[in-house]
Amino acid sequence: MEKHIVKVISANYVTHNVKHFVVEKPAGYNYIPGQATDVAINKPDWINELRPFTFTSLPDAGHLEFIIKIYTGHNGVTEQLAAVQPGDELIIHEVFGAIAYKGPGVFIAGGAGITPFIAIFRYLNSLGELQGNTLLFANHTTADIILKDELKSLLGTHFINIIKNAQSGTAKKIIDKELLAAYIGNNTTHYYICGPDQFTLDMADFLRELGIKNEQIVIEQ
Repeated sequence: MEKHIVKVISANYVTHNVKHFVVEKPAGYNYIPGQATDVAINKPDWINELRPFTFTSLPDAGHLEFIIKIYTGHNGVTEQLAAVQPGDELIIHEVFGAIAYKGPGVFIAGGAGITPFIAIFRYLNSLGELQGNTLLFANHTTADIILKDELKSLLGTHFINIIKNAQSGTAKKIIDKELLAAYIGNNTTHYYICGPDQFTLDMADFLRELGIKNEQIVIEQ
């Protein structure tokens, strides 16, 4: 199995529980936006604890980036990643397929499920081909929104935040069948979904109920 030991260049929080890592990029290591790899921490007790994370950097960048949600309270891999600092080492493995971009459409993300879409949006923007895409981004609170300013800059009015536990005076929202119906149009070909398993299943079911064909729905593979 392919694996590379890479040094952490920087590690900073982008929300209260989401951390952004920049690491070395091995020579000849290639991927396409939306793909992922298994990552481990290069410490004796953790080298065999692999977890999949999506690249958020552009493929031609001289480094790799990951944006990872930290889960505490059970001494898991992400809780260990919370303590990882510049100079520490990670182990990355083979690239594998995740979500592949097939053309303009509606992107439906739940929480940290935004990560493959970040790479895709950054790549399309670098090519001048981002127009025609809309993002529906579901989070529990505004404090949970990952890269809010960048996504707003990239997508403008096509960046739609859906906040479940909205502040007082703002309607609480979730992505449901009724909300999705407002973003389904005759010219929309693809619907991309990424988030927790149940979220993904629910969104796909809603889309099918609204007449969207299976071949139009793109999920992690």
